[in-house]
Amino acid sequence: MLEGTKVFWFFFSKKNSSYFFEKTEAKHLLIPAAAWLCVAAAPAGALVTLTTQPGSALETTARKLVGGDLSESRKDGDPPVLLVGSAALATHRAPQALFVQVQSASFCGSAGCSTSVYVMHGATWRKVMDSISGPIKVSPRSHKGMHDLLVHGGDRWVWTGTAYADTLPTPNIDLKHSTKQTAPPD
Repeated sequence: MLEGTKVFWFFFSKKNSSYFFEKTEAKHLLIPAAAWLCVAAAPAGALVTLTTQPGSALETTARKLVGGDLSESRKDGDPPVLLVGSAALATHRAPQALFVQVQSASFCGSAGCSTSVYVMHGATWRKVMDSISGPIKVSPRSHKGMHDLLVHGGDRWVWTGTAYADTLPTPNIDLKHSTKQTAPPD
């Protein structure tokens, strides 16, 4: 094995039958992006799995999309870890979504590390969901031709036609009254 090559186990579930990919060296993961997206994308109802995939087409694409974040993290002296995954989000066509997470002290907070979702639009990747923390599951339910996404199991995000939007209501906060301060007693 080459120095610095990591070994990974890949697991993909379709329906409830399983495909288990043999333990392999990262140098053997050089699969064209289209082939990888078709083979290993999470189906509707599945949890999106994010993994390190050094040298893969997905990882190469993700590095281009989040290059600024990776550089910023390195500049802060924090070596980042890049996690990627894919899922079929469209209900009637082949395009897959790319899920990208940068893990580093400068990008992860008390809520964990955030994940961004990209969808191929024409010849370019477009960010359709940004800074989501927690496990993401592709829901069988859909809106406007794209599957809903469930974050932390219950926070439903639906497709608006151009991006994903949260369906949880925003709490009503009366800032005028909530910022009132009283003087401490003398």
